[in-house]
Amino acid sequence: MRRIMGVYDADPFYAERFAEFANQKERIPFTVVSFSSLGKLISFAKQHTIELLLVGDEVDKSQLTEVHAEQVIHLSESRETLHQETPVIYKYQASDALLREVMACYKTQPEQPPMAAVGMKSAVIGVYSPINRCGKTGFCMTMGQILARDSQVLLISLEEYSGLSRLTGTAYTASLSDLIYYYRQGEYNRMRLGAVVHNWGGMDYVPPAAYAEDLAEMRGEELAELITRIAADGIYEVVLLDLGCLARGMEPLLELCDIIYSPIKEDCVSSAKLEAWQEYLEQSGRGGLWEKVRLMKLPRINTVWQTETYLEQLLWGDLGDFIRNLLKGQNGGYRS
Repeated sequence: MRRIMGVYDADPFYAERFAEFANQKERIPFTVVSFSSLGKLISFAKQHTIELLLVGDEVDKSQLTEVHAEQVIHLSESRETLHQETPVIYKYQASDALLREVMACYKTQPEQPPMAAVGMKSAVIGVYSPINRCGKTGFCMTMGQILARDSQVLLISLEEYSGLSRLTGTAYTASLSDLIYYYRQGEYNRMRLGAVVHNWGGMDYVPPAAYAEDLAEMRGEELAELITRIAADGIYEVVLLDLGCLARGMEPLLELCDIIYSPIKEDCVSSAKLEAWQEYLEQSGRGGLWEKVRLMKLPRINTVWQTETYLEQLLWGDLGDFIRNLLKGQNGGYRS
């Protein structure tokens, strides 16, 4: 049974719009109900358990004594009133950002067993190449957006320096570093994931680790366990991994993947690196992974584009067409 989040604000249209937006987000394990009057809120609360209640700061709090909610978060019209003991969030910000703050403030309760217990699990697609400057990150961002047209997709970048903040023009207040921290503390759950996730072109993604050291200090087995947990929750149909350096023992991540896309180049140095990787897999007893690998020569990008429009240009350019054909089954493509 999904938990209930109530929204009560003096502006009924604000509460209604936010509830409509939040209910479209599959990653949020709440049914969000808006209230236009105190009477309706009190009546509802007598019959249902409200786990989280968002209340506008213009609402007289003394009127809420008859409303039982496990936790209350106030929505403020001014940023100057945010430093209080009770959680307060600035209400006039992008709905996605507000929702992330709500999830970050929420005092998580024990969750029900993940959906995997009844047979649901995300497909995991890895993108890795031993060859540098091969277009791997652009491929991931473009594939994720195309898959998101028909599926719920989550992209997780394990690059030390992905540049996503500049490419998307977004300043991140939380990242994979936070998920790693929560996982190590035994506090990871779907709410923690929802507090970190951003959206680009219909695709959800976890901002890369804030510090390269966060990845360097985490063993491949730990990261694989975290990704397994996310996939097991069944929130997303596809988890897409942008895999960086495997020198830290990241092979367990490859073993999670249902398929591994590997962009390549056709020159002697690239060929030598590719052969060395294949030889390493054989010698380390992971030769079976090679059966999952799909080698690809990506279309060459000749035009110099602006950083602000780079991802859009990839989506609607030759790379986007290449990936659409790939996903249709041509060139050994993956079918979601």
